[in-house]
Amino acid sequence: MEGARPARPDDLEACARLLDEARTRAEVLRGGPDLLAERGLPPSPLDERWLAERCAGARPGDEGRRAGALFVGTIDDVVVGIAAGRVTTRGGERIGVIDCCYVETGARNVGVGTTLAESLIGWFAGAGCVAVDAPALPGDRATKQLFESQGLSARLLVLHRRLP
Repeated sequence: MEGARPARPDDLEACARLLDEARTRAEVLRGGPDLLAERGLPPSPLDERWLAERCAGARPGDEGRRAGALFVGTIDDVVVGIAAGRVTTRGGERIGVIDCCYVETGARNVGVGTTLAESLIGWFAGAGCVAVDAPALPGDRATKQLFESQGLSARLLVLHRRLP
């Protein structure tokens, strides 16, 4: 049975593995390296302090005190996915930003990603956010469809060109 829960300190190894897989996948997609540079993800190897702060932020009741949360997706209590998000302020309003929502290849298409996205969006609502932003790279239709299934819609396309 799939599920999601706040990450715990004993999830460090699984979280590090999943974040590395997410980075590796993003690096080969168009725009991936730029997106990775802009997101609030920790450098590899995973910093235990970053994980501890995110774990603390995902506890019920901590929504207003922490700037970020980290959830793990599970199948039969085995960690197979990760979702990281943070709160930012834009125009005086609190906005939830999904930095990462990744499920390992063999565990996709059974609802883990949906459960992770719902968990983060619920955390954002509890943190007083009025909206949620989430990135989807060009060609990453699965991520786009996941976020659209949660009621998100594209509001901006950023086109980019490096100059010589």
